[in-house]
Amino acid sequence: MDKLLPMLGWLDQKQDEMLEAIIELCNINSYTTNLAGIAMVKEKLVDHFESLGGDLSLIDTEPMTSIGDDGCSSKQPLGEIIHIVKHPEASKKVMLCIHMDTVYSQDDEFQICRMTEGGQLNGPGVADAKGGLIVMLYALKALERSPLTGKIGWEVIINPDEEIGSPGSESFIRSRAPRCDFGLLFEPALPGGHMVSERKGTGNFTFIVRGKSAHSGRDFSAGRNAITALARLLDEIDRLNGEPDVTFNVGRISGGGALNMVPDLAVGRVNVRVKDLEEQSGVEIDFEDLVEKYNQLDGISVEMHGRFTSPPKPSDEAAQKVQRRISECGDALGMSFEFKGTGGASDGNKFADAGLPNVDTMGPCGGNIHSSNEFLIPESLVPRAKLAALTILSCVSDA
Repeated sequence: MDKLLPMLGWLDQKQDEMLEAIIELCNINSYTTNLAGIAMVKEKLVDHFESLGGDLSLIDTEPMTSIGDDGCSSKQPLGEIIHIVKHPEASKKVMLCIHMDTVYSQDDEFQICRMTEGGQLNGPGVADAKGGLIVMLYALKALERSPLTGKIGWEVIINPDEEIGSPGSESFIRSRAPRCDFGLLFEPALPGGHMVSERKGTGNFTFIVRGKSAHSGRDFSAGRNAITALARLLDEIDRLNGEPDVTFNVGRISGGGALNMVPDLAVGRVNVRVKDLEEQSGVEIDFEDLVEKYNQLDGISVEMHGRFTSPPKPSDEAAQKVQRRISECGDALGMSFEFKGTGGASDGNKFADAGLPNVDTMGPCGGNIHSSNEFLIPESLVPRAKLAALTILSCVSDA
């Protein structure tokens, strides 16, 4: 391992350069459905990653199907995927992946980066995950400058829709996963620089309840109230909470209109987190039973849409092998971190489910993601790039 460390020295003077690139990306709004902003970020990233060489292509995503508050489905186009392959003939191959979209809409007040008095970078996506994009880029730059370039193949996927569960890029992710030996994803590190071992699975479900409208004064008994039926249904779902590994979050409800009309439509949305596939199957059965139960009510019909888009990601033997390699590289670099489980999901869940063991928190240190207090620690950029580069270089002896 020690003989590989001098190959990383080029990164030592790159912090300011990396920070400048992050700020440029973060000052462009790339909310998932802001296709113009996504396209602008994509163009910047193509400029950056073309310097690495390799076969770069843009891949169309599948349109996203969504259910509106009117209970009707529609299709929403999404941005393109950046895909790069280099040294495909190598016997050992690594997948690198991270997303270009953020959770901050065009109307959000949080749009521009600033340096705080404590020397942190505050801005939309600085940690999640535009900082990760630049860490990944510079790790690959270091790899391609080393005398070992070409001895290990690599593949990059930069997708535009991870923040909504990657509905448009999931099939492409799954198709590419079997082509590599392991994966590195550049979501931000946990507090203290720690890494994620296992992740819970997550699913979003929409329940559409239809009843019968009627005048609330003249003919109230002829109506069938969709809102009250949905409320009872969602209350039963909420009562399923109790097991520490399974959580049901009733996140949004809509329906109704004039107060003198019995409402004939209501829509409820629920997020579920599970630790393993057995729990996932149990939730699916519970939801099917509830839908069947409420469809037996007089004048009420229920439809359920949605699924578990990110299956649970276990810390199995294959994943632990990748974790041990990263820990050994961290030790060589004088970095201290642990692997911990989390309830959050990432594209690492999908890669793992498709057979690719991976560690998905190789990005920079920071915190308060998905809030206007999101921050990045600039001093973490070079060490995290070194860690990723060394992890890849360490595979050469295995190839």
